[in-house]
Amino acid sequence: MSRIIKIVTLSLLFLTSCKSQTNKEMTVHKYTNDLINETSPYLLQHAHNPVDWKPWNQETLDLAKRENKLIIISVGYSACHWCHVMEHESFEDEEVAKVMNANFINIKVDREERPDVDQVYMNAVQIMTGRGGWPLNCITLSDGRPIYGGTYFPKDNWIQLLNQLSDLYKNDRKKTEEYAASLTEGVKNSDLIPFNSDAAIFSKSEIEEAITAWKERMDFDFGGNDYAPKFPMPNNYHFLLRYGVQAENKEILDYTNTTLKQMAFGGIYDQIGGGFSRYSVDEKWHVPHFEKMLYDNGQLVSLYADAYLVSKNELYKDIVEETLVFIERKLMHENGAFYSALDADSLDAEGHLEEGAFYVWTKKELKELLNDDYTLFKDYYNINAYGYWEKENYVLIRTKTDEIFSKKHNLDSTELKSKVKNWKKILLKERAKKDRPRLDDKTLTSWNALMLKGYIDAYRVFDNPHYLEIALKNANFLANEQLREDGGLNHNYKNGKSTINGFLEDYATLIDAYISLYEVTLDEKWLRTSKSLADYSFDHFYDDKSQLFFFTSDEDEQLIARKMEINDNVIPASNSIMARNLSKLSHYYSNEYYLKTSKQMLNNVKENISKYPSGYSNWLQLMSDYVGDYYEVAISGKDAHYKLKEFNKHYIPNKLIAGAAQKSTLPLMESRFNDDETFIYICVDGACQLTQTEVSKALTQIKKNF
Repeated sequence: MSRIIKIVTLSLLFLTSCKSQTNKEMTVHKYTNDLINETSPYLLQHAHNPVDWKPWNQETLDLAKRENKLIIISVGYSACHWCHVMEHESFEDEEVAKVMNANFINIKVDREERPDVDQVYMNAVQIMTGRGGWPLNCITLSDGRPIYGGTYFPKDNWIQLLNQLSDLYKNDRKKTEEYAASLTEGVKNSDLIPFNSDAAIFSKSEIEEAITAWKERMDFDFGGNDYAPKFPMPNNYHFLLRYGVQAENKEILDYTNTTLKQMAFGGIYDQIGGGFSRYSVDEKWHVPHFEKMLYDNGQLVSLYADAYLVSKNELYKDIVEETLVFIERKLMHENGAFYSALDADSLDAEGHLEEGAFYVWTKKELKELLNDDYTLFKDYYNINAYGYWEKENYVLIRTKTDEIFSKKHNLDSTELKSKVKNWKKILLKERAKKDRPRLDDKTLTSWNALMLKGYIDAYRVFDNPHYLEIALKNANFLANEQLREDGGLNHNYKNGKSTINGFLEDYATLIDAYISLYEVTLDEKWLRTSKSLADYSFDHFYDDKSQLFFFTSDEDEQLIARKMEINDNVIPASNSIMARNLSKLSHYYSNEYYLKTSKQMLNNVKENISKYPSGYSNWLQLMSDYVGDYYEVAISGKDAHYKLKEFNKHYIPNKLIAGAAQKSTLPLMESRFNDDETFIYICVDGACQLTQTEVSKALTQIKKNF
């Protein structure tokens, strides 16, 4: 029998003032399930469903075995629009709940809290259906082995499916066991990367072959892939930016800049409040899926910062500045932690929950707010057939650069910039009156590390001390709250508590961020912490057989399969990030084992790269390091910080920075300090060129291309 708590008493909130007393009735819920004790905003959204949801834990899994019931594992996240749709249609419906509660143990999983669980059952659904997504719904035996699954199901389809599976389980247990055994074997064997015993040799031609294959799917008009929906893929464009520069390939560089410009001009970018949405549903980046995720924005800040360094395009600088203002306004706690996401949905003027209601505008609203400036605004943001969405609503989108627009309307650039700034101020103030999208206020180590790196890169490029201040605040938060005494990391932070043993993505992204923080501060504690985290990863995640890293620690509960993350996606694979980390750490610490492991990891995936290059873009970054000269730039002396800032004005993707304003025991810096002069050493694999004291002369020793 399901255990659903029915609330039978009303709670009254008494607010007392010196003049009057008012009573306010609190919301009374007909149903409350076990999710009420969780901290995840996504799980709490389902705490008052009639479905008897339970969290993923050993107690729930033991209950399923004890009652010998099938399990429904339903995975989603708080900003997921279609998760909300299925909740409203099915999980809030008593008829559906009756079926689920009678025949199943129902488990809700926040994919952001438990990416390991999501990874395993997403893999199972992809094997069954050929595609995946969220909400993810997988039906399993009581031991967690999957028998069927899919993504979004309409109510009637969902009821029919559950009844069929329930009948099958009751009447033909042997068949369900066969399904489970076959599918579980498929999950265990899928995406396995064998050890490559061939010599780890990489060539420029392999990179060029990948680019040739990739070009077949590029949209050279609007950027991104040549199909919709379009996702911002920061690591793809980061690699292509680098390739365009190093290979002196104008076509690829133009494509990359087209992509960045069109994303910045599109509705996928919040033209009023800054920050990027998850993806666009159309080819021109116009109408987004309106949720805003921390991991997208962190990586896009890094991308646009580097793109500015290459192009000096002021648009890119504006995007970085506005996005970071958005982050601090909406996704940052006073302790330096970053929150996870903003929902896509909010209430419209009529009180209906609508996707994008917070962000869209009608002509009537804009005319009333902008008065005489409306005509100019209309042309700037395409309040016309091009910018129309639906239901008399417009998503703001640009098609002209400020230079072209100014000439068309006989405005000087300063006047236009002033007008745009004022428009944004007016609309931002008006938008603040609307019902706001829900905030997912949990803090994830891996996503915070991506945003931390965004701030570091913004500081490196623009030399704004505020960016470094925020970066250090977040870096210290992660060190103080998420780093445990045993040297390991926790994945989640909420309500003052650090929980959930960390995954490889937490270690890989934080090592990467801390190395980058060392490169701009020259504070060696960040480098030491990176090395310590890498060594911990070897102890608890490394697979001696494949010489790759598992996604989960050897201290975690065992799922039906222990998976590895290999393919670069919206976030690069934790293995590719780790391989790049080990390469860098090998230089800093003269550690041959790190270098050998990094090369072997790349060697293992090498054959897959040309087949699906966009899914291996971060691996291609690493291959680029090994194909050409990779420079160790060591700056030692009292003026090290000053000379470092001069270096940072230049885009040099094939280098790492080491530096010290005093004596250092770091292997790369040892015996290089001089009291009287600041020296710059440019070295490749330990072989150094003539020592320099001027940055301009040192730069001539570096060859950027392959």
